[in-house]
Amino acid sequence: MDDTELHQFYLDLVGRLRESGVLCAITSGLACVHYRIAETTKDCDLLCHPEGFAKLLDVLATIEVSGYPCDYRGNLSPPLDARWHAGGWTSHFTWGRGPGAVTLDVFGRALRGSVPWENELAGLFANQHIVAEMKRTDRDKDWPFITSLGVQLLHAGDPRGWLHLYEEDTVRTMLGEYPCPADMVARRPALNFAVSQDARLRGALLVERLFWEHLDALRIRLLQAALRPYNTAVRRALREASPSLRESHAIRLNCAEQTLAVNPLVDYGVERLLEDARRDAVVGSGFPPEALKWLPDCHANFNYLLP
Repeated sequence: MDDTELHQFYLDLVGRLRESGVLCAITSGLACVHYRIAETTKDCDLLCHPEGFAKLLDVLATIEVSGYPCDYRGNLSPPLDARWHAGGWTSHFTWGRGPGAVTLDVFGRALRGSVPWENELAGLFANQHIVAEMKRTDRDKDWPFITSLGVQLLHAGDPRGWLHLYEEDTVRTMLGEYPCPADMVARRPALNFAVSQDARLRGALLVERLFWEHLDALRIRLLQAALRPYNTAVRRALREASPSLRESHAIRLNCAEQTLAVNPLVDYGVERLLEDARRDAVVGSGFPPEALKWLPDCHANFNYLLP
């Protein structure tokens, strides 16, 4: 498939799911293409309400791409099950192997989402606010997209755009066009420096970005550690086997029930997670201790881990 055909494949898939009653929405890279801040992407990230997992699995089992049936991708993918998705896990699917494979990553919860994603839809897509929150990763390439999404929100009259601007020049430009409401400043202390024309704005934006990057890196390390016994169990169970998607799902579900922690981030402690990231972003990066006060209270961004 070329890029146009691939994107249409994903749109048709989500349209079919919606028609069957599955509450779902495209997020991440393909959403950025839709919002015209990225040119292309080779995969699709899909938010799906856990109540629709059974129908989603049914639909995926019926679709072939270039003669390839759908299957879980590799041994590391957790099963498409509400229990593990409540803990922030993601299920990964593929049609084919190698560079030409068509892939789909399914999220039952919006990682780092501070509000229910189900209430933040724009057609077949999650809106810019949800996409921007989910893009706060440890990857450099994601951050320009976040700022662009924030600008779009402000242009659309949504003041939450102020929560997503990470480039100093853009913050100052937007401040000349739109007022920054007090409740946005309260949620994001770095904006105090923008409103007061304080030179510390650049450093405050940088340390906040570092905080989110350390937070995501720690999240990934915890999940990778939890995956090791599950990976071993799945590899052994699938040895010399070529199961169908449904068979593979049953195998992974059995392995997960025996070896995969449901919610390793909660087991570690969300408060501990946040404190570790704050320390690494400020002390570990050479900022003065006062920079801790520049960081936002992001407990709401981890409510997705709650029942």
